[in-house]
Amino acid sequence: MTSIVIPAHNEARVIGRLLDSLLADSSEDEDETDIVVVCNGCTDDTARIATARGPRVRVVEIPVPSKHAALRAGDDHAHGFPRVYVDADVVITGADVRALTEPLHDDASGVLATAPERQIPLDACAWRVRAYYQVWQRLPAVREGLFGRGVIAVSKAGHARIAALPPLMADDLAASLAFAPQERLVVGAARVVVHPPRTWPDLIKRRIRAAVSTAQVERHQSPEEASARTSKADLTGLLRREPKLFMGVVVFVAAAVVARRRAGKAIRAQDFGTWLRDESSRQT
Repeated sequence: MTSIVIPAHNEARVIGRLLDSLLADSSEDEDETDIVVVCNGCTDDTARIATARGPRVRVVEIPVPSKHAALRAGDDHAHGFPRVYVDADVVITGADVRALTEPLHDDASGVLATAPERQIPLDACAWRVRAYYQVWQRLPAVREGLFGRGVIAVSKAGHARIAALPPLMADDLAASLAFAPQERLVVGAARVVVHPPRTWPDLIKRRIRAAVSTAQVERHQSPEEASARTSKADLTGLLRREPKLFMGVVVFVAAAVVARRRAGKAIRAQDFGTWLRDESSRQT
């Protein structure tokens, strides 16, 4: 049985679209997929909306607004493996989940963790946000890593690897870096819709959060361990291949500089608990 764990903190606006997508084409496998929504510290209708999707969805409520605590609570209530962790604000279908978990059934493959290809709809975004993501999506670490997709699936052995990680804000980045390249796989046959921030201020919120959480992850790593940071070589290589992206690279660098400056105070104070959330990506 595949278990899907969905941590959700005040996601009433978007939890329905995710659950509807997961349930729409899953009738033939309804006894093989276990969906657990963990409402953590919710003060809205997230639990009610999830419960209304019927018996296929089990809702667990915990009082503390913590994604890490929600993931652990989900593990406590989940029934099987492979296990798929899905952010409440993305959209993925039951068919994509099946494609995602297929490589994890083959022990001989050595694959312990998978993630889907991203689909990022940019039409409703400000031009600087579009320019940023046109560069971001092309970066090697972004293309090859499991982070930034809102979905990670693991085998039982892969779960043991990530369960040993400390509580970190960038749980998906830490999970991605926990696996060697040959142990992780981006599954081309699976797609997830990741809704981006629509405005520049909301993009900066995300990038500040990313800068703070990356710093936290690196504090738990030794210097020789893998990193997902973007290098100057990554950007210059991208410009050599696609010179038309020059303005996008300028926007990307500007966002990075602003985010790192604003993240500095939190990093110095070791504030790794303040979650800067953009609401524009949750507009339906």
